[in-house]
Amino acid sequence: MVTNRIRWWRTAAAVAAGALPCLAFPAPALWWFAYVALVPWMLLLRSAPTGRRAALEGWLGGAGFIVAVHHWLLPSLHVFLVPLAALLGLLWIPWALLVRELLGGAPDRGRAGAALVLVPAGWLLSELARSWQGLGGPWGLLGASQWQVAPVLRLASLGGVWLVSLLVVAVNCALVLLVAAPRARVPAVASVAGCAVLTGVVWLWLPRPEPAGVLRVAVVQPGPVADGPLPGDGAQRRFDAQERLTRALAGQRVDLVVWGESSVGADLAARPDLARRLAGLSADTGAPLLVNVDARRSDRPGIYKSSVLIGPQGPTGDRYDKTRLVPFGEYVPARAVLGWATSVGKAAGEDRRRGAGPVVMELPGGGRLGPLVCFESAFPDMSRELTREGAAVLVAQSSTSSFQQSWAPAQHASLAALRAAETGRPMVHATLTGVSAVYGPSGERIGRPLSTRERTAAVYEVPLARGTTPFVRFGNWPGGASVAALAAYCALRWARTVRRARPPMPAPEPSAPPARTVRG
Repeated sequence: MVTNRIRWWRTAAAVAAGALPCLAFPAPALWWFAYVALVPWMLLLRSAPTGRRAALEGWLGGAGFIVAVHHWLLPSLHVFLVPLAALLGLLWIPWALLVRELLGGAPDRGRAGAALVLVPAGWLLSELARSWQGLGGPWGLLGASQWQVAPVLRLASLGGVWLVSLLVVAVNCALVLLVAAPRARVPAVASVAGCAVLTGVVWLWLPRPEPAGVLRVAVVQPGPVADGPLPGDGAQRRFDAQERLTRALAGQRVDLVVWGESSVGADLAARPDLARRLAGLSADTGAPLLVNVDARRSDRPGIYKSSVLIGPQGPTGDRYDKTRLVPFGEYVPARAVLGWATSVGKAAGEDRRRGAGPVVMELPGGGRLGPLVCFESAFPDMSRELTREGAAVLVAQSSTSSFQQSWAPAQHASLAALRAAETGRPMVHATLTGVSAVYGPSGERIGRPLSTRERTAAVYEVPLARGTTPFVRFGNWPGGASVAALAAYCALRWARTVRRARPPMPAPEPSAPPARTVRG
């Protein structure tokens, strides 16, 4: 009876401990909490009586983390969020086994030193796996909780959000050693000091982006628009609201006007009247418009979400079709099997079509624009590729209107700070209903963000920059280093196991002395 009670207590504690890190993300945004948030979960895992129990508690904690960070998806996915979390929670099992093996018992300095390298690497392995688009993409990476900490953003320019995640988990691991393993306090203190020194050295010595002028960008945020009695009424009212706000920009000498995701609800080739109205707005403001068309295309089958650049003569020909779609929101994976999800939530009734690849657009003043659509701002590799292709400014067109009163708008806007710091390029995050925000080349906030309560058009002085960050040059090297470290550890464990399992070689028999012939 007592044993069963302990098991149930540990089960509940695993789920709760796994959920704790969500408080470090917006909207609570307790960024400092990330450095201690894993400690309760890791203390629980290191005390697991068996490896099987540690695997179970790692799985449950991972599922708790996914539900907590993505709880705002409940209106769309309903009960489907629970099996999805259970699936993704499996990715934390290897990490949980590492925690028990390396931090369990009374680790000496050698085992503690290995833990300080391998436990963060194991956590990063789970983040790398779930960053695959088919598993939902890189939303809620632990390093993303540090989006407003300037010294840590400098680390992102060195190794991306992945390096920040490693640092955060290393600090948590060191705190576990300080609390539970007195014999390992020296490497634990050395680890914390090393993280602080690394951050300081990067902050002081890593070259900063070189200024390269200013781009005046206007973000148009129309706010929530009610649907009318007829199909398409909501899209038309939104277009009208954005048109009024954009006209107010005339005479403000803007270089670019950005509308949010799904800001135009009809294909412009099929609606030349809308194309003419947009061209008129470009002429009135003296700037190109970047709009987002969410409609069935007239020149090919299917529905696309497309960033389209509009000039005074109409569409310029620069068009980017979204390539990475939101699972269930824009397509249903394995629809033949999971199509029932459309009957219990707001899953896509028809799959959107994917574009062919990234596009860099030319601005009239000579600058180059790298567009992303909504969910794509979560992927570090996409903004890195646009930067490598010459984009001077990154723009994410987004809409989180389905989750207006949740943590989602603030979480989504914060990702732009990481992408800006990683690439050394400013990023504009423009939404229909907030939060819209702009970040400079080092991830610093530019101007005032537009909250979910605002209907306005705001102009931002966006600083441009030259140069190439180490992350743009070398990519996700922390991920490669983590995989290599874990592979080396597994190979060493395997070699030790084989050596122990191999029977000892029999001792050689003493050779007989040579025969002697007696002569006499």
